[in-house]
Formats: sequence, structure tokens, C-alpha cells
Amino acid sequence: MAAGGVTADGRARVLADGNEIPLLGFGVWQVPDGRECTDAVRSALAAGYRHIDTAQAYGNEESVGRALRDSGLPREDVFITTKFHPGRKDPEAEAQRSLERLGVEYVDLYIVHWPQGGATWAWDGMQRAHERRYARSIGVSNFSVSELDEVRAAADTAPAVNQVQFSPFAYRRGLLDACEERGVVIEAYSPLGTGRHLGDRAVGAIAARVGRTPAQVLIRWCVQRDLVVLPKSTHRERIEENAQVFDFTLAEDDVAALDALDRTGGADRALERTWW
Repeated sequence: MAAGGVTADGRARVLADGNEIPLLGFGVWQVPDGRECTDAVRSALAAGYRHIDTAQAYGNEESVGRALRDSGLPREDVFITTKFHPGRKDPEAEAQRSLERLGVEYVDLYIVHWPQGGATWAWDGMQRAHERRYARSIGVSNFSVSELDEVRAAADTAPAVNQVQFSPFAYRRGLLDACEERGVVIEAYSPLGTGRHLGDRAVGAIAARVGRTPAQVLIRWCVQRDLVVLPKSTHRERIEENAQVFDFTLAEDDVAALDALDRTGGADRALERTWW
């Protein structure tokens, strides 16, 4: 079964469970809890983002929740993701704690943040959180194809997404193809390489040719592959610029030039090395 297609407006992807996830998300990794995070999320929501990605490990769920309330937007209009910290014991109990910190009754997506302790151990708890309706969809992050297959073999509810480092420089073709074949949508984190890729000469040349920023080019490359993409910034102007990726298209030659920047060898791995 292939993962679901893109919605008619080209701005969301249909997950295998039927839920829709906006292609453009706003990530808050390494944004400190408090005013900086709240202001960044508030700016993102004002700029039109309707997908916010946080995690228990980030320590800033309360700030995300505060920004959501400050925005005045209806809860159902904003897709919220958080992630289970696999160093903790019980995904279901931790989901409850996340909901309390976020100040919401459910998250749209709850993800195992990385496969610490083995690919499958947390999945029963993730499924319980789903059954209790703490999360509308559940998924994984930083899982290779083999780890994903372990979960799928043991699951009653299969992972809907796999969030991994993905960009032209980490163009994991093997992982992308395998996920699509299994009905799992790829979410691309660090699409800008935490800023490292913005100064690349090839990216800059394409950006100059199309009259866009390097960040917009890198984000658009993901969007044209129907990938969910999670850029991060704490600067309002950059946040606004990074949202302007649905009004232009990269030419095939430019996409091919970006594809050629891959440094993973088209890997089916989610990581070059583990951090746990």
C-alpha cells in the first residue's frame, strides 16, 4: 500500500490512517522554553503555519501550548506533534503529561523519538495512547527500514510516519522508497542542515536563478517530493520567508542538481550514527 497522496490544495498529505498532515511544519528543536519559543511559535502561526512539531526531550511543550492559546486559532486548525522520550518508561503516561503541558486534549501525532532500547519495546504503549485518543496518529522517528519493519510486524496499528533527517544533502532514497512502499510518510527534519546548507554554492546558484532564498529552495525541494518538512528559525522574518514555498516550482534540472548533493549514498538508514 502506498502512503496517501497530497490533498487537492497541495499543502497536506493524507496519512495511511486517513488523517491529514500539513506538508509545511514548524520545528522547535533547540528553542529554549519560555518567551523565545512562545514568540517563535506565535510568529509561525501568524505567518500561516498550521503544523507545530515539538517533543518531550525539547522541554518546551508548555511554551508551544501557550503560543497556541495566544494565537486564538481553533485547536482543530493546528496540527500538533510531540514525541515520546524513549528513555522514559511508559509512552501512554508520558502522553498524558505532554497533553497537560501543551494544554490540549489530544495531539495530532505522537512519535517514538528514536529507537533506544530496541525498535518495538515502546510500541504497545504508543498504541495505548492512540486507543485512549491522546493521539490521532502515531509514528516513529530516526528508524531505519529494518527497524520500521520490526515495528510493523508487531503492530496492531502501524506507524503512519517516520521523521528523519532529510534534505538534498541527506537524500535517503532507499529509506524514502521503502517508506512509500509501506504506506509510511517521511517527515524531513533539519532540511536546512541547522543552517549549514544555506551557504552551499550549488544551492545559492539555484536560489539566485529562481529569485528565492537558499532556505526556500531547500524547503521547496522537500515539498516537490510530497515530504512533510520541518524548518526551524527563531527570527520572524526567516519564519515568514520559509513559509513562502507554495508559489513557485523548481525545474527538473534544478531538482536533479540538488539530488546530486546527497552524502548518504541513497541510504535506507535514518542516521549515520546514533547519539544514545
